[in-house]
Amino acid sequence: MATAVAVKTMKSAQATGTKGLLEIVEREIPEPGAGQVRIKVQACGVCRSDAFVIEGAWPGIAYPRVPGHEVAGIVDAVGSAVTEWRVGERVGVGWHGGHDGTCRECRRGDFRNCQNQKIPGISYDGGYQQYMLVPAEALVMIPESLGDIEAAPLLCAGITTYNALRHAAALPGDLVAIQGIGGLGHLGIQFANKFGYRVAAIGRGLQNEPLERKLGADLYIDSKAKNAAEELKKLGGAKVIMATAPDSKAMSELIGGLGPNGKLLVIGASFDPIEVAPVQLIVGSKTIDGCYVGTPADCEDTLRFAELRDVRAMIETYPLEKAAEAYARMMSGKAEFRVVLTM
Repeated sequence: MATAVAVKTMKSAQATGTKGLLEIVEREIPEPGAGQVRIKVQACGVCRSDAFVIEGAWPGIAYPRVPGHEVAGIVDAVGSAVTEWRVGERVGVGWHGGHDGTCRECRRGDFRNCQNQKIPGISYDGGYQQYMLVPAEALVMIPESLGDIEAAPLLCAGITTYNALRHAAALPGDLVAIQGIGGLGHLGIQFANKFGYRVAAIGRGLQNEPLERKLGADLYIDSKAKNAAEELKKLGGAKVIMATAPDSKAMSELIGGLGPNGKLLVIGASFDPIEVAPVQLIVGSKTIDGCYVGTPADCEDTLRFAELRDVRAMIETYPLEKAAEAYARMMSGKAEFRVVLTM
């Protein structure tokens, strides 16, 4: 008589396709296939982009689906043809969850714009679970001195702000404005400060000023009391304005605060149009750029810089079993400032 083989299971928080619903279920621990690595998840950030999955706003997702693209953990198993990673190594995965290596962009080394890019939690099950499978090319090495909870939000919010600023062509001493103090903005202020910029933080209400100065802002502009663009013009105009809040109207109002050759960096995702008169861009040679996360190599640069210069997210933690509560907290806009699930 054959002996039954015990199936090992794990806890997962999955979206069912019913808008806003997350449920905790038991799933079989998956085995890695060719080119895949299995991560034992230690921490996973809860990002506003997870709403694409949980609220059913991303077309073509196959449900049930486990969200999560800010993942820190340990290599637990490797599939065939994986030679660059070893069991026990500390790794992470961010929004960039794999690329095909064959499309036009990949053949030119532009992996972040791969035409067939994979996204954890959208293309395949993400990090709201105890174990997950990841394409080997998507993995990021985590420095030993960074904890899993610290590293997780840097793999999305961190890389987004770091990469945008380091490619913005601003020089130390230039005026750089950060609009918003949320999950992106509070990291953007820190990175801008560590890059040596003169940092102007733009928030709503004087209650934000002490924290923004503590994070590294040299000056604070209360957009409820003053016209932020006019205040930036009085300072000579900003070389860079990084718009982190997903508010297209607020972004439009900031364009007048750019100085000559100034650039508006758009990282707050919104579906509403930004309104700008062509003359606003022509006079002074100003530009508007959209900034889209980065590759695993960019993630490693972000983690190393954060480790070197002590840039850290402010984090609220929840156990995996309370994933629905953690998601609701993040969506409320009241979290300070990133929410992370622990396993």
